[in-house]
Amino acid sequence: QVLLVESGGGLVQPGGSLGLSCTASGATLDYYSIGWFRQAPGKEREGVSCISSSDGSTYYADSVKGRFTISRDLAKNTAYLQMNSLKPEDTAVYSCVTWYSASGFCGTVVAEKAPYDYDAWGQGTQVTVSS
Repeated sequence: QVLLVESGGGLVQPGGSLGLSCTASGATLDYYSIGWFRQAPGKEREGVSCISSSDGSTYYADSVKGRFTISRDLAKNTAYLQMNSLKPEDTAVYSCVTWYSASGFCGTVVAEKAPYDYDAWGQGTQVTVSS
């Protein structure tokens, strides 16, 4: 019943910045963890980042650590992914996911490649880093 919509993708030069947003409808994010995944053509889906519903703790993949920042605004029912110092390797379709989680660290879910029954996926937004 929950619907996620991403926005903010586009074309940016290497070293540039881009901010993505993920807005939920049908449910509030207060009790839901939020994650960001990305998938480039010919490559496996990668869990990029997440923020836990329980305590707001965050997880970042090693490939983006120090460059990306995840945040949330519960009043706006929106999560954000700020991407700085972008590299061509960051080019991918970025999708947000959400799942009900009263406790626990979201990284234990997002970092796993095994299938997981997320409550909702966004439609995805294209991020292209190229000169």
